[in-house]
Amino acid sequence: MLAYIEGRLLERAETSCVLVTAGGVGYEIFLPEHALASLPAQGGMASFFTSFIVREDAQELFGFPTWDERQTFVLLRGINRVGARTALAILSQYRPDDLRRIVAEDDANALTRVPGIGKKTAQQIFLELKYKLKPGDGPVSLSAPSASAPANTVYRDALTGLANLGYDEDMAGPLLKEALAADPDLSVGEALRAVLKAVGKGKM
Repeated sequence: MLAYIEGRLLERAETSCVLVTAGGVGYEIFLPEHALASLPAQGGMASFFTSFIVREDAQELFGFPTWDERQTFVLLRGINRVGARTALAILSQYRPDDLRRIVAEDDANALTRVPGIGKKTAQQIFLELKYKLKPGDGPVSLSAPSASAPANTVYRDALTGLANLGYDEDMAGPLLKEALAADPDLSVGEALRAVLKAVGKGKM
C-alpha cells in the first residue's frame, strides 16, 4: 500500500496538489485545508503520509502532514456513512488532538461546524469516535480551553499559508485575527480568502 510520498510540487488546485517524485511520476493528492495552505511555492519539496482509496468509479490518493492525521482519516472512514470526502472535511476543520478534546469534553455539537454535517450525523459520528478515539491516544492537553482550540488551529494554519504566499506575519496577523473575531467558525481556506479580500481592499 502507498503510505508515504515525497516530491516536487508541480501544481496546486482548490482541494489537491500534484507532486512529482524523483522517478518522474506525478501523483494528484487530495489534502485537508491546512495542508494545502502550508504547501511550498511551485517547485518546492513536500511530503505526505497517504491513504489510497479505490472505488468502482475512481482511485484517489489522500495526503496528510502527520501519521496521526493519516490514521485518524482511516478511523473516520471506518464510521458508517463517513466517506473519504467527509473524513477529509472533518480533518480540514479539526486536527486529531481537537477531535480527542471533543470526545473528552462530550462536545458532539462541535462536529456540526464541519460543512455538510448536520446534528443527527454529528451525533452518530461522535458516538463512534467516543468508542474508537480515546483521549489518551495522542499528545493532547485536556486542560486547554475547547472554545479557543479550533480557532487557534485555523489561525496558525492560515498564518502559515499567508507566509507561504509572501505576506509578513506582522502585517497579515491583525487582519487574520479580525476575520476570525468576526466569524470564529471560518475554515482555514475561508480565513485565507477573507484576508486576501481585505488586502484587495487596501487594508494592508
